[in-house]
Amino acid sequence: MRVKNIIKLFSKKLGREIGTAAVLLLMLIVFSIMDPIYLSTGNLIDIIDQSTINGLIAIGMTFVIITGGIDLSVGSTMAIAIVGVGKLLASGMNPVLAVLVGALIGVVLGVLNGFLITKLKLQAFIATLGTMSIYRGVAYVITNGWPVLDMPQNFRNMLDGDVFGNIPVSIFILFGFAIVAHILLKHTRFGTYVYSMGGNEEATRLSGVNVEKNKLMVYVICGLGAALAGMIMLARLGTGEPATGQGYELNAIAAAAIGGTSLAGGRGSIIGTVLGTIVLSALKVGLVVVGVDTFWQYIATGIIIIVAVCFELIQNALSKKSQKL
Repeated sequence: MRVKNIIKLFSKKLGREIGTAAVLLLMLIVFSIMDPIYLSTGNLIDIIDQSTINGLIAIGMTFVIITGGIDLSVGSTMAIAIVGVGKLLASGMNPVLAVLVGALIGVVLGVLNGFLITKLKLQAFIATLGTMSIYRGVAYVITNGWPVLDMPQNFRNMLDGDVFGNIPVSIFILFGFAIVAHILLKHTRFGTYVYSMGGNEEATRLSGVNVEKNKLMVYVICGLGAALAGMIMLARLGTGEPATGQGYELNAIAAAAIGGTSLAGGRGSIIGTVLGTIVLSALKVGLVVVGVDTFWQYIATGIIIIVAVCFELIQNALSKKSQKL
């Protein structure tokens, strides 16, 4: 009986993550049957590597969505980090210092978003829709519309070079950020407040929690994740375009939703988001491997998102039914 209760508790806490992992495993099996090269070591590394940029953004987005908010400016935050750090590197700044400045850019832009939402009481959707346009404009102003070219090789190696054979540094950055985020969300008072704000913000405020301060921190984490993603993209491509990052906010929201983060707020996990990001990457790589036209990738991604949301609705209905029983 005790073992049964442990299994029940485990499945209750990690049910959605297990479901996402099962979808990923099924996808790996199906695509490997269609083309055995899909399960090659190089291809599996490529799948995870392609998850890094979207994953870093999605991890930050998870915090925001759990509080019941949204951040549409992450793609534009990426762009400012890319062109800002690119300009500093082109002027001869030390790569380590440039990365720290890039992280600071993400934090500052996150603070601005948080200020609009917590102090000016703007809706998150409206506030970040506005800053999405403002930040994008700033990126164009910084470069006058021209790309930043010829990034130093030592910077590129630092953020996207290979270690331990052909495993990129960016993968370690993704999982390092994910581990820190998981600890913050699951094992700190701040994480408890994040879930509480998403469940009932007014009740959280009445219980004595500084809602404004904690919500501001959520947007700071989101901005930091977007800035890290931007710098990795800059290192990967060697050039920085002010137009970079358009549509990445939708990919981040999709990864979080697939991983079990409730778009209504109050529920979600970093583990689920990382798995959701890898599912999206595995799908795109798999479709390429089996020779499916690129345009079909958008359709397949959309279907997965809709199925994930439907699964959440079914899960909520079953949960309510079991509580009544």
